[in-house]
Amino acid sequence: MANISGDTSIARKTIASTVVEILREKIISHEIKGGQPLRQDALAKEFNVSRIPVREALLQLEAEGLVQFAPHKGAVATQISANEVDELFELRVLLECDVLCRALKFISDEELDKSETILAEFDRLLAPDADIHAWAALNWKFHKSLYLPSNRKRTIGVLGQLHTTSDRYLRLQIQLSADYSRAEEEHHDLLALCRDRNKRAAVKCLKDHILTTKDELIRVINSLQ
Repeated sequence: MANISGDTSIARKTIASTVVEILREKIISHEIKGGQPLRQDALAKEFNVSRIPVREALLQLEAEGLVQFAPHKGAVATQISANEVDELFELRVLLECDVLCRALKFISDEELDKSETILAEFDRLLAPDADIHAWAALNWKFHKSLYLPSNRKRTIGVLGQLHTTSDRYLRLQIQLSADYSRAEEEHHDLLALCRDRNKRAAVKCLKDHILTTKDELIRVINSLQ
């Protein structure tokens, strides 16, 4: 890894945020495997920083569900889990369906046009050699664009964390199946229903989209065990 300490005037929190970003990406992309130790001394040496920002970064990743502190082991990357997928996606159903229902009371055509622009960009990534990191980021960007008019900032913040944790599983699914067509079709269907202001059908479409993804992810995880 690159030296991120650089200018000694960089605030400790900035260094910790950089460590968080690098480690998060490595865990989500499965470069760091579930159960792999994350030793603070080794990471501090690798990043050429003190242990303090490394410790802060690991605590942040623990809050995101990507790291856990195990007795006699210290910090380790969390294992992929069908039970976690079930919980994550059931939470997403509860929060996203509610926030979409609220958003559709206020969403404007201009805001939906922005969602369509994001979706067009998303579509360009749906190819076998797609940039998986950009795919995950645009997936959340599209969903978020539909929820913002709800003015439920705290809920959307929680959903952002859920999507970050979900990305780890979505990338695994993409790597193993490379099947993007269903997600693409469901996103277009959802946007069309939002344009029609068909609240009931849009919420059902979103719920089915999340639950179908959940079931497919659990199938993939179980096939690996």
